[in-house]
Amino acid sequence: MIERQVLADFLPDVSISAADVAAIVSTTATILVVLDDDPTGTQSVSNLPVLTQWDVADFEWAFTQGASAVYVLTNTRSLDPAEAATRNREIVVNALAAAAGNTPLAFVSRSDSTLRGHYPLETDVIAETLLEISGERIDGVVIVPAFPDAGRVTIGGTHYMRSGDELTPVAETEFAKDATFGYTHSDLAGWVEEKSAGRFTTDQVIVLDLNIIRAGADAVADALAGATGSTPIVADAVTEEDLRLLALGLVESESRGKKLLYRVGPPFVRARIGQEKHNPLTAAEVFPASHTNTGGGLIVVGSHVGVTSRQLAQLRVERPDAVTIEIDVTKVINVPAAEQYLDEVSAQIAGHLATGDVIVHTSRLLVKSDDPNESLDFSRQVSAAVVAVVQKTLAAHPPRFVIAKGGITSSDVAAHGLSIRHAIVRGPMLPGIVSLWEPVDGPAIGIPYIVFAGNVGDDDSLARVVETLSAP
Repeated sequence: MIERQVLADFLPDVSISAADVAAIVSTTATILVVLDDDPTGTQSVSNLPVLTQWDVADFEWAFTQGASAVYVLTNTRSLDPAEAATRNREIVVNALAAAAGNTPLAFVSRSDSTLRGHYPLETDVIAETLLEISGERIDGVVIVPAFPDAGRVTIGGTHYMRSGDELTPVAETEFAKDATFGYTHSDLAGWVEEKSAGRFTTDQVIVLDLNIIRAGADAVADALAGATGSTPIVADAVTEEDLRLLALGLVESESRGKKLLYRVGPPFVRARIGQEKHNPLTAAEVFPASHTNTGGGLIVVGSHVGVTSRQLAQLRVERPDAVTIEIDVTKVINVPAAEQYLDEVSAQIAGHLATGDVIVHTSRLLVKSDDPNESLDFSRQVSAAVVAVVQKTLAAHPPRFVIAKGGITSSDVAAHGLSIRHAIVRGPMLPGIVSLWEPVDGPAIGIPYIVFAGNVGDDDSLARVVETLSAP
C-alpha cells in the first residue's frame, strides 16, 4: 500500500511550531502525569523527570522540578491485569495526594505504538479512580498510537507500519501476534471494539481523521462535543505537525469543559506540551568532564522481536572486539540452582568490562506458552535473571554506560538492576528515538542509562548508539 495514495483523500500538511503549542498550553499550568507501561515512552521527550517509584514523596519531588510533564515507570505491560489495575490506582491516588489540589493534573496512559498493552483496563482504572477521589468524570479517552519517528502512522482511523513509502496495516505485522496482547484489527475503531469485548462498538468511537485535525482546533473540539462516559476517541497522525494540531484541538475541547484521558504512543506528550524535538546527544554531552568510570559499557538485550535480533547481529559484526555473553533462559526458568549460574555469568561480565564493551543477551529461543499469564511469568523470570546479573556486575565493576534493549528489560534494569528511583530524561540518542536517562540517586549516579525499545530503529541503530557512547 503506497502512503501517498492513502493520503490523497485528505487535506495537506499544516505548518505549526512547538512554540505555537507551548504558548497556549502553558497558560493552563497543568502537569501531565504520564503512566508509562514501560520506560521507552521517554524516548521522544527531553529534560523531564522520571519516577520508578510512586510514593507521595516521589511525586512531591517531581512536581518541584518545574516540568510540564512527569513520567512514572509503571512497567504494567509485564504484569497480569489485576496487578496492573492495582498499580494504576496507586499511582493516581498518590499523584493527587501530592498535588493536594494546588497543582492541576491531567493523566496520560502511555503505551505501545504497536497497540500492545492493557487496554481498556488501564484507562478504565484511571477514570474510576479520578471519579472516586476527586469527583472528576471522564468524557473521552483519546487514543493516539502514532509514532512517526519510528514508522507508525494513523490515516483514516487505520494504524500502519511505514517502511519507505509502503504502509502495512499493523494487524499484519509480528506485533499483532503477541502472545499476551495480540489483536486482529488495524482500524482503531475495530480494535477498540475487539479489546473492549464489545463494550464499545465501532459506531460509538469518534474518529478524528486528518481532515478534522488539519482543519484546526475548533474542528477537533466540535467533533468531541458529544463525548461522554469515557467515549473512545481515535486520532490520525502522520507528522509531528499533526500531533501538535491535535494537541491544540484537545486543549480547546478541555477549555470548553471536556474531561479527557489519553492513551498514546511516545511522541504525543512532546507535542501536547509544546516541546521541540531534541537533537541526538553527542558523546561530549553524555559524558561530562567529571565522568570517572573507565573500561567498557554494558549492553543488555532482552527483547525478542525481529528488529532487535537483527540489531544484535549487526552490533556484533560492527564491534567484533566487544565480548558477547549469553544468558541461557533454560537455566533460569523454574531452575532452583539458577543463582549459582547467574554468579558465574556476572563474574565473566565484570572481568571483561575492565577492558571493553560487553554485550549480554538472553538466548534467542523464545520460551512462551499458549496461556498469556504463563507467558508473562516466563518473561518475569527471565527479566529477574537479567536484573540479578546487572546488580552483581554493578557492584563488581561499574560500567561506563548501560544500554537496555527491550521494554520490560529496560524497566527492570532501571528500577531494580541499577536501583534508579529518580532520573531526568536528557534526550534521544537517535532522531526521535532511544532515550538517555541521568540517574539522580542510587548506585548508578554518574552512569548514563540508555532506554532502547525493542521495536524501533534500523538494523544498524544499536551499533550507532554504542559507537557514540564508546567514542574516546
